[in-house]
Amino acid sequence: MRKTGEQRKLEIIEATLELASSQGVARVTTQAIADRVGIAHATVFRHFKSRDEIFAAALQHIVQRMMANLEPWFEGSEPVDQRLQGLVEAQFLFFSGNRGLPRLLFSDRLHLESSELKRVIQHAMSLFTSRIEEMLLEGVAAGFFRSDLASKDTARYLIALFQGLMMRWSVFDFEYSIEKEGQQVWRFFDAAIRVNPPVVPPASGCHIPPPDRHSGW
Repeated sequence: MRKTGEQRKLEIIEATLELASSQGVARVTTQAIADRVGIAHATVFRHFKSRDEIFAAALQHIVQRMMANLEPWFEGSEPVDQRLQGLVEAQFLFFSGNRGLPRLLFSDRLHLESSELKRVIQHAMSLFTSRIEEMLLEGVAAGFFRSDLASKDTARYLIALFQGLMMRWSVFDFEYSIEKEGQQVWRFFDAAIRVNPPVVPPASGCHIPPPDRHSGW
């Protein structure tokens, strides 16, 4: 059965993310994408005008899936402190299954070469920040989080936590569990925002790269 245009677009997007994960963004060419999908090179351009348009579609695809995955935590019926922890755990689980995301997110293509890609991520970050800020404000009003919490800044810091751990995980070629590392770091963040913070015991089982690779980071 012949595939629809949307099915073919999705195949191209998924191939792009797979290649970015395994080879890096700079080596993701339209020919490589066509080869991965098993289509003619010209077929790629029937669905996308350029490589950057493919990258932008891939980022939008990931962001849409990510936000849909987190929606139950944004709007759930559980206490907001439990929902925020669930959101953090769900986010790191999502990262673990989408290794192409950090390759794109921290690439020169996004940071220096393509304003289109940068706009996609800036919009996604603004949306994500505002949704987390809403949860933090809800938590302050409910008495879970500190009354002096700067909700917008704290939302930005939480997103910085996600990004920092994701970059480190990518730099070490995904050799350890970002979910476990995220759980360790979240305990400290959680204790910092709560009205009655739990005692945070020393971390156990947190991945520390070998000294010759760690280089002080």
